[in-house]
Amino acid sequence: MDLVRRTPDLVMLSYEGGEFAEYTQNGRVEKEDIQIEAQLSDGVLAVSVTAGTTPVRLIKLRWKAALPADVSILGDAWERTYGDAEWRKMVPYRAMPWYFLLQSGDEVTGCGVKVRAGAMCFWQVDPAGVTLWLDVRCGGEGVILNGRTLKAAELVNETYTGLSAYEAARRFCGVMCTDPLLPASPVYGSNNWYYAYGNSSEQEILADTDYLARLTEGLENRPYMVIDDCWQPAHNSTYNGGPWNGGNAAFPDMPGLVQKIRSKGVKAGVWFRPLLDNSEEIPAAWRLPSGALDPSHPGVLNRVREDVTRLCEWGFQLIKHDFSTFDSFGKWGFQMQPLVTENGWHFSDRGKTSAEILVQLYRTILEAAAPYGTLILGCNTVGHLAAGLEHLQRTGDDTSGLLWERTMRMGVNALAFRMPQHRTFFDCDADCFGAAGPIPWNFNRRWGKLLAKSGTPFFFSVTPGLLSAEQNRELAGFLKDAAAQEHIAEPLDWQKTIFPQEWKSGGGVLRFDWYQDSGLRVVSGPGVIWEERTEESPF
Repeated sequence: MDLVRRTPDLVMLSYEGGEFAEYTQNGRVEKEDIQIEAQLSDGVLAVSVTAGTTPVRLIKLRWKAALPADVSILGDAWERTYGDAEWRKMVPYRAMPWYFLLQSGDEVTGCGVKVRAGAMCFWQVDPAGVTLWLDVRCGGEGVILNGRTLKAAELVNETYTGLSAYEAARRFCGVMCTDPLLPASPVYGSNNWYYAYGNSSEQEILADTDYLARLTEGLENRPYMVIDDCWQPAHNSTYNGGPWNGGNAAFPDMPGLVQKIRSKGVKAGVWFRPLLDNSEEIPAAWRLPSGALDPSHPGVLNRVREDVTRLCEWGFQLIKHDFSTFDSFGKWGFQMQPLVTENGWHFSDRGKTSAEILVQLYRTILEAAAPYGTLILGCNTVGHLAAGLEHLQRTGDDTSGLLWERTMRMGVNALAFRMPQHRTFFDCDADCFGAAGPIPWNFNRRWGKLLAKSGTPFFFSVTPGLLSAEQNRELAGFLKDAAAQEHIAEPLDWQKTIFPQEWKSGGGVLRFDWYQDSGLRVVSGPGVIWEERTEESPF
């Protein structure tokens, strides 16, 4: 089904000063000092924008098409999913970032933009056609191109027959990203966040490392011990930002700690938040109105580069960077409905779009780490812009060591619906297997088994001394599978439920019952970030 493999029927433009719409046959529109071109070549529709000093905000492209009423549609997300990914019937007002898949009968059609676009892009589908919005703003105000031509997006459109929707989705992700950056070997290990929740020390990290080493004894592919939020000098219960130039009293010697971890036959990883740093020496001009660091400012990029280089020089072999989407835009992904940020502000570099600024940040982090061979794991990053610039991505919001419903909602859903991007964009990390006590083992073990058999990264958090000998043997088995990641699992019933229960892996079918006998407990609304340590959940 060719939906957008042709010039659009209608081009609409929003700029600071007005709006404009024009039907087109040649894909070219001009207004004021702005020119928009949509040109088809080799099956790819390239959309570019050239402008002088007029700030350009939004571009809307429309293709007429009579679509059948019985379609099912899957869209992507701005950054992580929040338990909200699903195949749905046609919902005309639904905004679908980056790409969508449409199934009608035995035909699956994908429409999307290639990765690392110059605009924040989302789609809408209705019975009369398809719409693509290109948000070319710089933050919340129009970008000023000053005569530059912006490559806003490259559109692709493929149709598959005789394939499952899942295999069609994987193939289409391969069309959108032809240069994924992947780890040389499977990534797995431990991260104590889901039992410690930021209350940790060097001694506890080393004890967790010993535990991890025992569980993985004899495995040639060695695991990672990831130090999460807890180590930085200014860390406290209300602040998780920088500086990132040393440890706190509980982590007095970070390079020394890395060497101790590595001496136990375990690789060392670390978490940091690149755009939050309250250090007084940072100039006000480097900050956004929110106080976060401005990723478009050269001084900020140099500081981020220095921070990443320092972590690599300390010996860390994996860096997990977090919060950059929220710090850049002031919203979580589930709050971007549909625009990623509010009007009325802009980044310091008014000549770049928000999309270009994020890509520049991701590239800066990767380039700083690359000489050391350090892997990059992005959390709260825009996957479609980060593909090819990070080895792994956290594809869903946080799972839990305390609340089963949260693990089920954020973990199982993210694993299933972002799985087509696994090893086509990057390695997809659906987050941890957490065991802090309250979750019954018979439920945790189901999530652990699925993660281990999925062929994706596997990290665990387990309260010391919590598991029995038999449970530790099961966990060791999960880690053995995760060290190999021989097969990529396929969610067989993902078009029927948002929590798939049937998964194909390695020629067999795994079946999981995610539901407790009493049903689900009541939890907060979609995507809510809560403090799990004090959250009360009735029944």
